[in-house]
Amino acid sequence: MGAASGQPGSLPPLRLLLWLLLLSPLPPAVALDPNLQPGNFSDNEAGAQLFASSYNSSAEQVLFRSALASWAQDTNITEENARRQEEEALLQQEFTEAWGQKAKELYGSIWQNFTDPQLRRVIGAVSTLGPANLPLAKRQQYNSLLSNMSRIYSTGKVCFPNKTATCWSLDPELTNILASSRSYAMLLFAWEGWHNAVGIPLKPLYQDFTDLSNEAYRQDGFSDTGAYWRSWYDSPTFEKDLEHLYHQLEPLYLNLHAYVRRALHRRYGDKYINLQGPIPAHLLGDMWAQSWDNIYDMVVPFPDKPNLDVSSTMVEQGWNATHMFRVAEEFFTSLGLLPMPPEFWAESMLEKPTDGREVVCHASAWDFYNRKDFRIKQCTRVTMDQLSTVHHEMGHVQYYLQYKDLHVSLRRGANPGFHEAIGDVLALSVSTPTHLHKIGLLDHVTDDLESDINYLLKMALEKIAFLPFGYLVDQWRWGVFSGRTSPSRYNFDWWYLRTKYQGICPPVARNETHFDAGAKFHIPNVTPYIRYFVSFVLQFQFHEALCKEAGHQGPLHRCDIYQSTQAGAKLRELLQAGCSRPWQEVLKDLVGTEALDAQPLLSYFQPISQWLQEQNQKNGDVLGWPEYQWRPPLPNNYPEGIDLVTDEAEASKFVEEYDQTSQVVLNEYAEANWNYNTNITTEASKVVLQKNMQISSHTLKYGTRAKQFDVSNFQNATTKRIIKKVQDVGRAALPVQELEEYNKILLDMETTYSVATVCHTNGTCLQLEPNLTNVMATSRNYDELLWVWKSWRDAAGRAILPFFPKYVELANKAARLNGYVDAGDSWRSTYESPSLEQDLEQLFQELQPLYLQLHAYVRRALHRHYGPELINLEGPIPAHLLGNMWAQTWSNIYDLVVPFPSAPKVDATEAMIKQGWTPVRMFKEADNFFISLGLLPVPPEFWNKSMLEKPTDGREVVCHASAWDFYNGKDFRIKQCTTVNMEDLVVVHHEMGHIQYFMQYKDLPVAFREGANPGFHEAIGDVLALSVSTPKHLHSLNLLSSEGGSYEHDINFLMKMALDKIAFIPFSYLLDQWRWRVFDGSITKDNYNQEWWSLRLKYQGLCPPVSRSQGDFDPGAKFHVPSSVPYIRYFVSFIIQFQFHEALCRAAGHQGPLHKCDIYQSKEAGKRLADTMKLGFSKPWPEAMKVITGQPNMSASAMMSYFTPLMEWLHTENERHKEKLGWPQYNWTPNSARPEGSFSDSGRVNFLGMNLEPEQARVGQWVLLFLGVALLVATLGLTQRLFSIRYPSLRRPHRGPQFGSEVELRHS
Repeated sequence: MGAASGQPGSLPPLRLLLWLLLLSPLPPAVALDPNLQPGNFSDNEAGAQLFASSYNSSAEQVLFRSALASWAQDTNITEENARRQEEEALLQQEFTEAWGQKAKELYGSIWQNFTDPQLRRVIGAVSTLGPANLPLAKRQQYNSLLSNMSRIYSTGKVCFPNKTATCWSLDPELTNILASSRSYAMLLFAWEGWHNAVGIPLKPLYQDFTDLSNEAYRQDGFSDTGAYWRSWYDSPTFEKDLEHLYHQLEPLYLNLHAYVRRALHRRYGDKYINLQGPIPAHLLGDMWAQSWDNIYDMVVPFPDKPNLDVSSTMVEQGWNATHMFRVAEEFFTSLGLLPMPPEFWAESMLEKPTDGREVVCHASAWDFYNRKDFRIKQCTRVTMDQLSTVHHEMGHVQYYLQYKDLHVSLRRGANPGFHEAIGDVLALSVSTPTHLHKIGLLDHVTDDLESDINYLLKMALEKIAFLPFGYLVDQWRWGVFSGRTSPSRYNFDWWYLRTKYQGICPPVARNETHFDAGAKFHIPNVTPYIRYFVSFVLQFQFHEALCKEAGHQGPLHRCDIYQSTQAGAKLRELLQAGCSRPWQEVLKDLVGTEALDAQPLLSYFQPISQWLQEQNQKNGDVLGWPEYQWRPPLPNNYPEGIDLVTDEAEASKFVEEYDQTSQVVLNEYAEANWNYNTNITTEASKVVLQKNMQISSHTLKYGTRAKQFDVSNFQNATTKRIIKKVQDVGRAALPVQELEEYNKILLDMETTYSVATVCHTNGTCLQLEPNLTNVMATSRNYDELLWVWKSWRDAAGRAILPFFPKYVELANKAARLNGYVDAGDSWRSTYESPSLEQDLEQLFQELQPLYLQLHAYVRRALHRHYGPELINLEGPIPAHLLGNMWAQTWSNIYDLVVPFPSAPKVDATEAMIKQGWTPVRMFKEADNFFISLGLLPVPPEFWNKSMLEKPTDGREVVCHASAWDFYNGKDFRIKQCTTVNMEDLVVVHHEMGHIQYFMQYKDLPVAFREGANPGFHEAIGDVLALSVSTPKHLHSLNLLSSEGGSYEHDINFLMKMALDKIAFIPFSYLLDQWRWRVFDGSITKDNYNQEWWSLRLKYQGLCPPVSRSQGDFDPGAKFHVPSSVPYIRYFVSFIIQFQFHEALCRAAGHQGPLHKCDIYQSKEAGKRLADTMKLGFSKPWPEAMKVITGQPNMSASAMMSYFTPLMEWLHTENERHKEKLGWPQYNWTPNSARPEGSFSDSGRVNFLGMNLEPEQARVGQWVLLFLGVALLVATLGLTQRLFSIRYPSLRRPHRGPQFGSEVELRHS
C-alpha cells in the first residue's frame, strides 16, 4: 500500500503493514479462526519450507480481509467502518503473534543458517512481531493511538475567521491555497491553521505512541523503532552513506535556495524576505515546503518561452481523472509491462467523492494480497503535478503486479526506496517536453538552451527542493525514537533541522505547545520517510540505466523511454525480484553498481546547476542563511483580510478598467456640475443629484472591488498606489438612502449659500458677488460694513445651520465606513502623516511672530481711522473692518495702512480700468505668462466654454472662482465672476495655475490627476502670482509707472503682499481646526459659534463686531463650510508656494531679495515646474517637493525670508509706537461699553459679542483667562524671538506630511 500527495509516499511493506493496519482499540473478544493458526512443523530447514508455505496461504486471507476493512474506512470514515477495521486489525495482530511466536520457537536459533536465502528472508520477517509483542492492554492502547492519530489528520479542518460555515480540508482546499495563492496573509492563515488544527492535538498521542512502539521493537532485538526501520536497508553504514549523499547534493540545493529566495524577495519585499536569512515556510507553494514547483511562475528564468505547466491544456482538452490513469497505464504497456486488471478500474477511488463522505485523500496504492485486486485511492485533480503523482502511484501497482506470485513476505521493494522510485522514474520521462508533445499536451518542442533551463528549473523545484526535507524528517524521528529529542523539544528540534537543512523558518511564532511535525501525513500515519530521499537518488540511477537501454543519445534530462520494450524488459527484472534478493544485487543488475550514487542526479541537473551559480554570482546572492535566527513579522491586522486578491496581473486589469470607466463617469459628473454652477435651477439640481448618485455608484462599485486586493506586496508602485486610493470610496460608502440624504444636504447647503441675498429696507437686494464683496472691500463706513457683515451671516449662516448637524453625522459615518475615526481623520489622511497636526502647529508657530507684528500695525492704523471707541489697541480687531467678508485677507484696506503713502502705488487696479482691461485680457495675460516659461497654452475649448464673467442674462450662478477638469484630456475651464482689479488678476493666475496642472498631468491615470498633496494644486497658481505681483512685472505690463526699487516702494509692496499672505495664515489654519473638532465631537452643535469665535480670537485676534448667539452659525457664512471643501490645503499652499518661488527663482538665475524675483520667460524655471506638475499624484508629495526644491520637506523659512525686510520695518515701527503684541484685553468687544451690551431683561449677557447664558459666559471667561496668560507669556518672550527672526539662521529641516490627494479645486 502506498501514499502520495505531490511527493510520492508508499506505506510500509509487509512487516510494518502488519501493525499499521491495526488502527483502533480492540473489541473485547475476537478469536482467530483455527484454520488460520499455525500447525505442527519440524524444527529444521525442510520444516521451515512447509511453515513458510502454510504461512503464505493463511496470510493472504488475513491480509486481504485487513486491507479490505482499512480500504472501507479510508474511503468512508464512519464509526461502523472503524469498528470493522478494529476487528480485522485484532485478527491480523493475533495472526502475527501466533505465527511469529511459532517461528521464534522453532527456528529462532537456526534460521540464519538456512541454505535457501529466500527462506531466511521469509522466516526473519515472520519472526518480527512488532506491536504484537505487546501485552493485550498495551496493544489496545497502541491501536487506539494509531486510529486516533489517523482520524485527527484525516478529518482536520481550518475554518475561515468569523465565518464558521466555511471550513477547508487539506485536500483540495488548503492544498490549492498553498499552491496558487500569492497572498502572504492568506498563505499564512492556511499554513498556521493546518499546523495548529492537526499538530496540537496530535502531540500527546505521539508521545505515547513512541513509548509503546519502542517497547514493541526492543522485544524483537532492536534498540528502538528507528533502528528497526533502518534495518530494512541491510547496511551497517546506512546513516553515514546518507550523510555523504546529502553533502554531495547540498551545493545544488544551496544555489536553488538562493535563486528562489531572490525571486520571493522581488514578490514580497524586504519585510517578509531576508536575502541572508531562511525563507518563511509558507511561501514555497506547498504545505510542507517539500517541493516548490507550484511557485514556478514566480521564478521561471525565461517567461517568454512556452509554458511547461500543461495543466490548463489538460483542462481545455477535457482530461479527467480516469483519462490520466489510462494515459499512465498506456505508458507502462508501451514498455511491454502489464495492464491494470479489471478490479483496478472497478474498485479504485480515483476522485474525491461528491456524496459527502469523509475520506483519507492522501494518494496511496493498495495490494489486497489475493494476486488480482490492486487499487489506488487518490483525490485526483486535473493538473500536471497530479499527472506525475498518477504515474507514481501506478508504479506501485505495477510493482505489485510483477511480484504478486512471490511469498507474501517478499512482496515489497528491494528496499523501501525502490518502491517509491519506480513510479518516479516513469514520471521523469512523462514530464519531458518531448513526451508531453507526444501525448498532445504541448503544441511543439522548443529545442534551445533557454527552454532547457526553464524545464530543468521546474524539475529542480520538485526534485532538488525535496532532498533536504526527504532527509530530515526521519533524522528528527530517529532522534525522537532514540530519546535524543525529548517531548519538551519536539518542535524546537523539528525547526532546528528544517532551518539547518532546508533554510526555512516558521512564518509565525512556534513553541512546544505546537507539534508541527505532526502536520505532515507520514508522522501520524507512522510511515517511514527516508525511503523518499533514497528513492530520489535511485530514480536517477534507474533513469540513466533505462535511457541507455532505450538507446537514448544526448542530455539525460531529455530522455523519454516511452515505447522502449528494451527498457521495459530491464525494469521488469527489477520489479519481479521484489525483495527476494538483497537490494544491492538487484541494483547492480540494473545499473552496474551496488551503491547509492548521486552522480546521475547531478549529471541530469548539470546545466541548471551551472546557470544557477552564474545568476547568484551576478546578483551577489549569499549561499546559505547566515542570519539563521531571522523571522518575518506578522502582517498588519492579521488574520483579517486573508481572502484578499494578491494577483498583480488581475489588479493591473482592474486598474485599466477603472481608469477607462472613470473618465466617462467623471466627465458626465463635471458637465452636470458645471451646468448647475453656471445656471442654478431646480432642473439642473436634479441632474446634479442624479449624477452624484451615478458617481457614488461608480465609486462604490470600484471601491468595493478595489478592497478585494491586498496590495501590500505588489511590486508595481503605480498599481499599488491607484488601488489604495480607489479603496477609499468616500461618501459612496453610505447606504443608498443616507447617501441620497447626504447629497441633498450638500446641494441644499451650497445652493443656500450661492443664492443668499441681503436686502435693504427699500427692497434693493445685494448678492455676495460682486455687491457685498465690493462694499466690504471699499467702504470705510463702520456701520455700513457692520450691516453687510451681519446681514450676510443672517442670510447665509443662519440658513445653513439646520442642515449642518446631520451633515456632520453622515460625513462621520461615511468616514468610519472607510476605516477612519471620523471625517476629520479622513481629511487629514490625504497628507499621510501621523504627525500632521503637530507639523502644522510648528509651521504656524514659526510664522506667528510676523503675524503678530502685522496685526499690531494694522490695529494701530484702524485705530487712527475709526477711533478709540471702536478700536482697542490692546484688544482684538472687529472682524468686519479688514476689507474682506471673513477677514481672511486684508489687502483691500491697504489704503488705510500703507507705510509710505507718497511712494508710487503698488495697486494696478486703476491702471487696468483706465487701459480698458477686460476679464478675457486678464486671462490672456496669465496664459502668456505660462507660455513664456515654456509651459502649455490653454486649448480652444477653454476660451469657448469657460465662464470668465458673471452672466448678465439673469442667471443665478456660483460666483466662487474655480477651475475645472473634464477628464477627457482637452476640456479645461474656469468659472469666475471676474472683476477688473489687481486682486482678481492674482486670482486669475491662481486659477490658470490649476488649469496648467490639469494639462500637465492629463495623460496620467485618472486616479493620479491631482496635486501631489492638496496644497500643491493651490500653490502652483499662487507661485506665478508672486512673480505677477512684483512691481517689475506689473511695470512690464504697463500697469505701474516704474519698477520701483526704492526702500519705501519695497516696504509698500511687501505690506500689500503681507496683507494677502501673512494675514491669511491664521484663518487658513483655524477653519479646519474648528471642523476637525466638530467631527471628533469636542465641539457640539450647542457651541458651534462660541467655539468658532474662540478660535478666531486665539489665532487671528479678531472679535465679532456685534453680539453673536448660538442661533448664529458664522462658519456657515464661509463657502468651504457648506460646500464641504477641506481648507487646510490653503494653509499648506501658502507656505509651500514660497518654497516653490525660492527654488524657481534660483533656477531662473535671480539675484537679490526674494520679493523682487520675477520668473517670467525663464524656461529653466518652467521646466522644473512642469516636471513637478507632470507627476500629479503618482508619487508621494515629498518626491514632488524634491523635484522642484531639491529637498522633501515643508518649511516656513522661504516665506520668512521673503518678508524679512517688512518684518524688520514692522518691528521698528511697533517699537516706536510701543505697541502691545497680541491682544491682552481679549474680552473687549466694540459694543461692550454700549448700553445694549447687557441683556438684563432676558437674563442673558454679552460675551465676546455673543448673547449667551451666564453659565456659558463664565466658562468662556475661564477659557479666555487661560488664553490671556498664555498670550502674556508669549508676548514676554517675543523680543528674543523677533531678534532671531530678523537675523535668520539655518534651521533644522521640517518634516511635513508625506502626501495627499486633491478633493475639489476651490480658490481660497
